[in-house]
Amino acid sequence: MKEKILFVDDEPNVLDAIRRQLGRRVMLDTATSGEQGLSLIETAGPYAVVVSDMRMPGMTGSQFLMRVRELAPDSVRMILTGQADMQATIDAVNDGQIFRFLTKPCTPDTLWSVLESGLKQHRLITAERDLLERTLGGAVNMLTEVLGLTNPAAFSRALRVQRYAQAIAEAISVGNHWEIRLAAMLSQVGCITLPAGILTRAYGTATLSPDEKLLYESHPELAARLISSIPRLELVAEIVAGQMQRPNLSGSAPLPERWDARLLGQTVLYAAVELDARIAGGALPQVALQKIVESWPELPQGMADAWRAIRMPAGDLVVQAISLSELAPGMILDEDLTSRNGIRLVPQGHEVTNTVMARLRSVAAAVGIREPFRVRVQV
Repeated sequence: MKEKILFVDDEPNVLDAIRRQLGRRVMLDTATSGEQGLSLIETAGPYAVVVSDMRMPGMTGSQFLMRVRELAPDSVRMILTGQADMQATIDAVNDGQIFRFLTKPCTPDTLWSVLESGLKQHRLITAERDLLERTLGGAVNMLTEVLGLTNPAAFSRALRVQRYAQAIAEAISVGNHWEIRLAAMLSQVGCITLPAGILTRAYGTATLSPDEKLLYESHPELAARLISSIPRLELVAEIVAGQMQRPNLSGSAPLPERWDARLLGQTVLYAAVELDARIAGGALPQVALQKIVESWPELPQGMADAWRAIRMPAGDLVVQAISLSELAPGMILDEDLTSRNGIRLVPQGHEVTNTVMARLRSVAAAVGIREPFRVRVQV
């Protein structure tokens, strides 16, 4: 998609001049007020660069760019103004994290040179995000699938927690946070050293002994230590570490999109882990969500209402005998899946993923697998 630039200025003649200078070089939108600029960002964005005048009626350039930072943090923000108010300049730079500050009049060559720098900066920002979300996310996905081969119960729970966390985050319009997604995927990594019997009881309705409970409750801390050794995942490690501790939301902003990433991530992950525990204990998803909201009086009203409105499937799991051609992601193996010569390929209790299916097709083509086999599916 071609990069776009947004100019905001309350003087139409200034915008007309900018359109004449730049209209053939870039995709350009203009707005005559901060309110109109924000509306364009929501309806016609994203914009690689947003340039604003400083003094405008209703909403100043500083206030406008601060809102741009909240709505579109990847947009590079600049000011082009004829006002030499030093305090206003300082406020704009501090509050809106301004990339460049230009004064009028500004020659076309100078303006274009600065805009090119802004476009390059935007490419760096988006490239870094792609690296984090795709490359790092793919590596984390591989690690969780290795967890699945060694500890199927923990892997299955991680997949459930990930689905719940995604639904909970999307309900409050923060589903685009990659830290939350990775934290949910890695939430059970610390269980890799725990005996299978402890996990089976912890994930079900059985009671753990005091020693078992202490051992199980240590898994978030162990996971955080492992994750924090990976560069750029320090925040993810903090979110994972707090997954079993309900965050204190007293005094927090009513809109979760204004929370810092750490508080937001710990809130979503705690709710997802708690939801999984209640469903595993026999509660229906909607009932479990209602109980979580009722037990958490500090939740902002909007967040509580959004969580109550989440609809998740509550069907039962039934056992079916199927062939490899019928296998689909989300099914859970009800027995060890073996090759025709008796080698165990995937253990009982493992939730099927696209990677597992690709591996099984490869093995089936080479040596064959034993069919039919039993799986648990939701109906």
